[in-house]
Amino acid sequence: MTTASFKHIDPKSYDPHATAPFHKPWSKVDGPGSSFNLISLPRHVTNLRDQTTTTDFTINTAGFSLHHAPSTEKTFTDESTIRTAYYAEVDTLLRTIHPAIKKVVPFDHTIRRRVAGSPRSPVEMLHVDQTPAAAAARVRRHLPADEADAVLNNTDTNNKQKRYQIINVWRPIENPATDYPLSVIDWRTTTPQDFVPVDLLYPESTQSETDSTGKEVPPEPGSATSTAGYAVRGEIYVVAPSEAHRFYYVSDMVPEEVAIADPLTHD
Repeated sequence: MTTASFKHIDPKSYDPHATAPFHKPWSKVDGPGSSFNLISLPRHVTNLRDQTTTTDFTINTAGFSLHHAPSTEKTFTDESTIRTAYYAEVDTLLRTIHPAIKKVVPFDHTIRRRVAGSPRSPVEMLHVDQTPAAAAARVRRHLPADEADAVLNNTDTNNKQKRYQIINVWRPIENPATDYPLSVIDWRTTTPQDFVPVDLLYPESTQSETDSTGKEVPPEPGSATSTAGYAVRGEIYVVAPSEAHRFYYVSDMVPEEVAIADPLTHD
């Protein structure tokens, strides 16, 4: 078992009772800047490759799973190709893993590269990409109104049960993920109190979120603590420390492998 340092939200650095925008905890998507502090703590982390079986680690049990899934996309540099050919591959992959899926709606992607000055470098902060409110907003943003009502109310006009699930699909680009491997927490070792709602601040723009994501420019030095020119356009959970958490990673994950994770499930 390996020991690694993980960055949690510092429970002493924010007001747990604040709910108003720019008063509750916030974090910027276009570079450094947040209203709270992080603390780095050593944690034992288990390599999934060392497990004799991974059948206990599925998206519906642990919240994540690993799959062999080669792609025709190699460099992820052409937005049009990503949104057409690669999105189609993801659709097929998810239907293969979960044959009961009736519809797949890819809604965005993020390309992270370790390049100096990049606003989309690997994220070191422990976080969950969706809160219940953010997930519901996603459903309404990307589905027709009647279909969104059906899945959010868990039933359709014929009283058939509907269910939605937001799934993250993660893979290395071009090279094995050796120095910055993806790490996850087995959700069975968490409690609701471990998750702190944090607003996501986006630069105010006339572009849609889809058009502008990934095109942000790093802020001017010294502006990290200012919210001027920003708007709240999302919400995530940042993870507070807990000795009960069990961490996992996959050593030297290659581009032919994908990890899928469920940041929020609704039954």
